[in-house]
Amino acid sequence: MAFPPDAPITIDLANEAATTALAERISAETITGDVVALFGDLGSGKTAFARAFINARTDTPEDVPSPTFTLVQTYEFPGPDGVIPVYHFDLYRIEHTDEIEELGMDDAFTDGISLIEWPERLDRLPGNRLDVNLSQGEGPNQRRAALTGFGSWEPRLETLTAKAGGHD
Repeated sequence: MAFPPDAPITIDLANEAATTALAERISAETITGDVVALFGDLGSGKTAFARAFINARTDTPEDVPSPTFTLVQTYEFPGPDGVIPVYHFDLYRIEHTDEIEELGMDDAFTDGISLIEWPERLDRLPGNRLDVNLSQGEGPNQRRAALTGFGSWEPRLETLTAKAGGHD
């Protein structure tokens, strides 16, 4: 079944292990130039998702702190043609878009894989991206992920969720 463009696919996540599993599946599908925009309130699981996403493809588990104060942390994924840089941005403390230019995001969008927490602080997002909107689920440890693919992520998202066993 084809989904209309911009229609979110929702996945209920029973616990942090389910959030980790989703992040690992998405991480396995990312390629150089991909942007994953992580939306959600404080405590919704964005950093837990980013931690699982990064550790899914590293040879040795990394300590993945939230880059709230540094604004960006860089990691490296082994790739078929060498190393792929992974940029983990946290824009929570950004007050003016001028501050974003200093982070080198345009290079990151081209040369690596970018995870962006608080992407709504940007005045524009790349047209080729995956939006992951995390929200509180029904129980205290449950979350809900709404996934929306843009550009090359539209067909990849459908394939990804089919592998995961369904969608709402």
